[in-house]
Amino acid sequence: MASRTTVLAGGIGAARFLEGLVRVVAADTVTVIGNTGDDLELHGLTVCPDLDTVTYTLAGLADPARGWGQANESFHTLDALRRFSKETWFQLGDRDLATHLFRTSLLRRGFPLSEVTRRVSRSLGVESTILPMSDHPVRTWLETDSGRLDFQTYFVKNGAKPVVRAVEFVGADQAAPASGVLEAIAQADAVIVAPSNPIISVGPIFAVPGIREALRKTAAPVLAVSPIVGGRAVKGPAAEMMTSLGYDASALAVASLYKDFLNVFVLDEADRESSAAVEELGMRAVVCPTLMTGMPQKEALAHTVMEALVS
Repeated sequence: MASRTTVLAGGIGAARFLEGLVRVVAADTVTVIGNTGDDLELHGLTVCPDLDTVTYTLAGLADPARGWGQANESFHTLDALRRFSKETWFQLGDRDLATHLFRTSLLRRGFPLSEVTRRVSRSLGVESTILPMSDHPVRTWLETDSGRLDFQTYFVKNGAKPVVRAVEFVGADQAAPASGVLEAIAQADAVIVAPSNPIISVGPIFAVPGIREALRKTAAPVLAVSPIVGGRAVKGPAAEMMTSLGYDASALAVASLYKDFLNVFVLDEADRESSAAVEELGMRAVVCPTLMTGMPQKEALAHTVMEALVS
């Protein structure tokens, strides 16, 4: 039987890593547990940005320049909607809208998000299994110097500019892991935390009761790839957010956030001097190039990760 790999994933960084991983291991042996804290209801539709970014990437449909949405997208519907509404700051392309229409129709018929996600990914030709972290709504809200904001208002409408003072995952305490999530961790031969913002991309997954405990209990080795390189986030507001919340903006700080369940931590060559401190946390440090500037780099990182998990 082929080895089973489970990946906890946020958005763009995780999608890029997965794009390399499915070229190194068989795609149908990979299970992705995706963040749904970024989800929103817009124009009557349920939008799942992180799940869709991963799905479109693995389906070969993602826009490589933007990192989100579909390639060769048009925005005729959004342009027409501007006649009626000022709430058009969230860019929904015409092809993308088809996904949200299909998803919303199934949710309204009573299907759980995990089943809807399965149907979406299979319809788009994705061989890997993609699971939402929970079938219950969990939403990320931020206390900022501009007031209390839902994640997408903070991130998209305000360009991630407000300073974040606190983070809340509304609904997490009442949520449960989606069907298959705990099994994917318990039965995996390897578990990977993809290079995603530890606060708002991976944090909501850990906030769902039972998932972090499952990571601590699994017999599989658990590895994380740092999203922080040389004190800066590869993409997004992770570094600034960690600083405003009282953490160092460093690979070592990310490792510290995961130390209760990690066996291996991968950090970039720019942070080599932190490897000893990482190992003092009780995990093995692996130093390699982690910037995924093209497919060769994505595959090389995936090779290093899989080698580290079996060595």
